[in-house]
Amino acid sequence: MAKLFGARKIYTNPSDLIADSDIEMIDVCTPTDTHAELSTAAIKAGKHVLCEKPIARDAAEAFKLARLAQAAGVKTKVGFTFRYSPALRQIRAWIADGTLGQIFHIHGLEQNSQFLDPYFPLRQVPAGVELVGKHPMPQSIVGYGSHLVDLMRWMGGEFSAVAASMSSYVSERLVRGYSGMQRINADDGTVALVEFASGAQGMLQTSIVAVGNYPGIEIRVYGSKGAAVGRLVTENGIAETLHFATAGNVEFQPVTLPASDFPPGTTVQTEWRELYYRNLVRLWVGELLEDRTPDGDFHDGARSQEIVDACVLAHVERRWVDLPLYPDV
Repeated sequence: MAKLFGARKIYTNPSDLIADSDIEMIDVCTPTDTHAELSTAAIKAGKHVLCEKPIARDAAEAFKLARLAQAAGVKTKVGFTFRYSPALRQIRAWIADGTLGQIFHIHGLEQNSQFLDPYFPLRQVPAGVELVGKHPMPQSIVGYGSHLVDLMRWMGGEFSAVAASMSSYVSERLVRGYSGMQRINADDGTVALVEFASGAQGMLQTSIVAVGNYPGIEIRVYGSKGAAVGRLVTENGIAETLHFATAGNVEFQPVTLPASDFPPGTTVQTEWRELYYRNLVRLWVGELLEDRTPDGDFHDGARSQEIVDACVLAHVERRWVDLPLYPDV
């Protein structure tokens, strides 16, 4: 791979890479349980860090990472890929400039059928955990719901409370790292109600067994002056669609975004993984070179993880859970 892409150096040990003084930024795209350890080592070495989500095992550890990065003076970013959808960035701009008016409702959906087939191995299940517990093991709400939480918080501001229900539908499946079919009580789908600090209402649904194509994200925002729907579902060769309506013209109309909203060399026909990740990387590099505050840093990652933890707690205890869980950070 180094020969194919012209890499000047190869590392077989992460500590060697982190210790290299020529390296200024580390991308942590390893299994979930290693994120906090590797990010911590990179931060302590003075490196900027891009890390896949979740950045830690729980919100408390994630906030610790965010504080460590701030104290070290390094920049961080979380791999919240869908913040970099041109359609969703336009919706956020409409919220910020008042085009949509006062925001009343934000609905976030992520529905694809990646794990509907029980013979497609479920990933990211730590070895040695109890597969059949009293409550569903968080899966969809962590792997997919964290994206929705981030998008909804990015657009609507802080959450003030959540109520949630988690369900397991596929009771036997292949699980990565285990041999043969396993009985498992895993979260295949979560639905949550959201109260925002602004007074807006929200609804969140994430599912890994809902029939549909990748990535399966839809964000709907309704305000006093207008409404917008961004749909990130690959269909008929199109990666995403954007529709807009106003209080005076309530029929939703398609919006075509200018080429300047897309990374160079891409269009709305570009495969979604490439389209969104290219946008993430180009903006991240710009933030580093221009010494700007990163969009979607470790503090945002910790807040997202805190909300995911609150959704799990709300399901387990069958109640509304107030946020923040960690008000002093």
